Amino acid sequence: MNTTKYIFVTGGVSSSLGKGIIAASLAKLLQARGYRVTIQKLDPYINVDPGTLNPYEHGECYVTDDGAETDLDLGHYERFLNVSTSQANNVTTGRIYQSVIEKERRGEFLGKTVQVIPHITNEIKERIQLLGNTGDYDIIITEIGGTVGDIESLPYIESVRQLKWELGDDNALVIHLTLVPYLSAAGELKTKPTQHSVKTLMESGIRADILVCRTEHELSEELKRKLALFCNVKYEAVIQSIDASTIYDVPNMMLDEGLDTVTLQKLNLTNTNEPDLTRWNQFLQRHKNPKGKVTIGLIGKYVELQDSYKSILESFIHAGAENEVKVEVRAIHSEHIDAENIAEELSGLDGILVAPGFGERGIEGKIEAVRYARENNLPFLGICLGMQMAVIEFARNVLGLKDANSTEMNENTSHPVIDLMEDQKSITNKGGTMRLGAWKCELKENSIVEKVYNAKEISERHRHRYEYNNSYRKQLENAGMVATGINPDTGLVEIVEIPTHPWFVGVQYHPEYKSTVANPHPLFVAFVGAAHEHAKKK
Repeated sequence: MNTTKYIFVTGGVSSSLGKGIIAASLAKLLQARGYRVTIQKLDPYINVDPGTLNPYEHGECYVTDDGAETDLDLGHYERFLNVSTSQANNVTTGRIYQSVIEKERRGEFLGKTVQVIPHITNEIKERIQLLGNTGDYDIIITEIGGTVGDIESLPYIESVRQLKWELGDDNALVIHLTLVPYLSAAGELKTKPTQHSVKTLMESGIRADILVCRTEHELSEELKRKLALFCNVKYEAVIQSIDASTIYDVPNMMLDEGLDTVTLQKLNLTNTNEPDLTRWNQFLQRHKNPKGKVTIGLIGKYVELQDSYKSILESFIHAGAENEVKVEVRAIHSEHIDAENIAEELSGLDGILVAPGFGERGIEGKIEAVRYARENNLPFLGICLGMQMAVIEFARNVLGLKDANSTEMNENTSHPVIDLMEDQKSITNKGGTMRLGAWKCELKENSIVEKVYNAKEISERHRHRYEYNNSYRKQLENAGMVATGINPDTGLVEIVEIPTHPWFVGVQYHPEYKSTVANPHPLFVAFVGAAHEHAKKK
């Protein structure tokens, strides 16, 4: 008999309240008590996955080991839990409908009229229970995207209602995250939006078991009692979630509020272990009490939206704590950089990271930033497109191949030092067709990366179509840019370094996807360390 317990996290009043952080924080507390926990995200949009979405639309697209292009919340889940997610952890409306339509085309519904209930809701319920049926987890937390009352979310809410009824109250509970706004003119917190949100949820047949209230000010006991009475929840199940200085404070705040305790009571789980957050709090201690500071320039073309580079920014927090320094990230738009203003734009930096991206906009600015880092001996890390820009810059300015480029930017370049991968040339569909997921890479002896990883072979996550053109490898290496990481199966160059430079590394993969609180990514740790050395010399 399957005894997996299910927790559903819904949101009301407003979007962007932090359902993902609450889900990840609760998961962390339950994991710290010894439970095997995972989190999944149900997204109400009709895209099959976020792979074709512009970063301005949806923030970064997070990639798992098995090559799923997923919502950025899965990054939070992995960073908090230090447990890999997979294709099964992210479901979209597009994927649900695609699956049901394919079944209908195969005749699996035996001539029935295909409807939202039961066919779509059954498919959703199947997906929700997919991870639970493996026997690998004691508790599955499911975050439902969107806001209660949205038309898009209705099939998910209905599926949760059915599942809660089927599984029974001891095996499933609903946490409703809501906003308690502060009206400065009246000088008070208002509970009415929360009451309306809970009422909307109840109209869908679901009663919230726990209420988590986002707020800028402390909730008084009187206010909590009012919310409990009017929202039909127990007093101890009204949880305050006040604004925090960092998302990594939230597990401790939820512990103080007793979120894990009330959750276990409602799921009829008796666990007297106190959550062991020793390592977590050691990280927080280092993060909040840095002994130095470094300033890193993040050169990108989606810098107006922080979520576009979410995993990179979080990786810097992990690596900063490991080095006991505060990493100040200065976001610099690559479209605003040129040969004339480069020194002014990049002055005062201790390191430069050229970020991933797609398309030709802002490319010349990225190339200028690489040149500046190379010529001024500034620690440099290029990720994906950033690594490709490093190769182009070196080919142009050191090899003298002035027309060197990527065929992504200029199909007719006479020196395609970056070219479309062979297996990508016949592909016409854009969604889910890039080189995705974890691939092996062999490291060259005595290279920076071999010392950084302290390993001969590594596995990292990818998301790209274009690659280093091996036809130019000999020329580039003779001039001083060495390939130090090679995929053993394809011969693809994964890593380039300049050994004569203090710290210059470009990687084709995305190290930021694997950095967690418990395991800061070694490449970021080494890069921040090199930037710190540079800062000390200044």
